[in-house]
Amino acid sequence: MARLTNCINMLDEGIARVQQAIPDMPMTDGMLARLLLLVGSSAQQELERKLKPHKLSDSEFLTLMILFSRPDGSSSPGELCEYTSQGATNMTRIANVLLKRGLITRGTSAEDRRRVLIRITVPGRRFVRQMLPSLFPGLVMTFAGFSDSDKRSLSRLLRKLACNLEQMDIQAAP
Repeated sequence: MARLTNCINMLDEGIARVQQAIPDMPMTDGMLARLLLLVGSSAQQELERKLKPHKLSDSEFLTLMILFSRPDGSSSPGELCEYTSQGATNMTRIANVLLKRGLITRGTSAEDRRRVLIRITVPGRRFVRQMLPSLFPGLVMTFAGFSDSDKRSLSRLLRKLACNLEQMDIQAAP
């Protein structure tokens, strides 16, 4: 974590120097955007470190968790691409890895034979139930010192940020 603190210190110094060179720069906005990326990257690295003994990548884990959380345990590849921010080629690779490990099945929908469905298996559900609790201590430690009010505020602000990013995406579309 000292690496992250050093990066944040360097970020603060760098943003201040850039603002001196370019006075119109929105310093606080730039700092917040970069800080969000640094923290997100660090959180992702920590998750990957914890998933490594289970031979899972974060995108494979996220795909499995989405299926685990669905009422019927299934989703289409297109939905999974959208929810995981993965492309179709990578989602095929992810599905192949999970399929080979027996954590999911891939088949056609009973309602529409043209629609492919990916479904979590009983061993996949068992795997999630056994593995997920090992992530809880790190998750709790990540938000240590945050009050319930802090957590609600952070959630509200991140959702607001997500809406702004979605608006940018909509405006950028041709």
